[in-house]
Amino acid sequence: MSELTLPSLLLVDDDATFCQVLSQALSRRGFAVRVAHGVDEALRIAEEDLPEYAVVDLRMPGPSGLTLVERLKALDSHTRIVVLTGYASIATAVEAIKLGAIHYLTKPADADEIMQAFGWEAGDAAIPIPENPLSVDRLEWEHIQRVLLECQGNISATARRLGMHRRTLQRKLDKRPVRR
Repeated sequence: MSELTLPSLLLVDDDATFCQVLSQALSRRGFAVRVAHGVDEALRIAEEDLPEYAVVDLRMPGPSGLTLVERLKALDSHTRIVVLTGYASIATAVEAIKLGAIHYLTKPADADEIMQAFGWEAGDAAIPIPENPLSVDRLEWEHIQRVLLECQGNISATARRLGMHRRTLQRKLDKRPVRR
């Protein structure tokens, strides 16, 4: 199959090594992969050749992956977008889906999980509901993420709304999300 007949996929992540490995894996699964390391670069690529599929990292320098999801859907409402993140939260998952992503996966996710996510057409009512509630630390993480989203990623405004020192908030955000 020639490169022109393969479905096009835009892979956007600021981690060059991750992009290289995932790009090769997705190419072996039948995609013509183009890679970008930020939102602006991804938009330039998408505007010259609309992708059929996209894998978008949530947290990158500059605008977030949520901004890119919204812009990609505005360019072509049929683009199937999967959001990947190492900083998962309920708030960002809900927003990603509202903005047009078809699925939201937490890192580390492999090419097979991404392929499966691209195939999802609807939700799964049979998904198991956890027995235990979220921990207090996880609830704090979720709340911070929701307020940060409401403040459009502005750390200072988020810290003011939370009644927290900006540096304290930055330290909390630099940590990985707390386990459920």
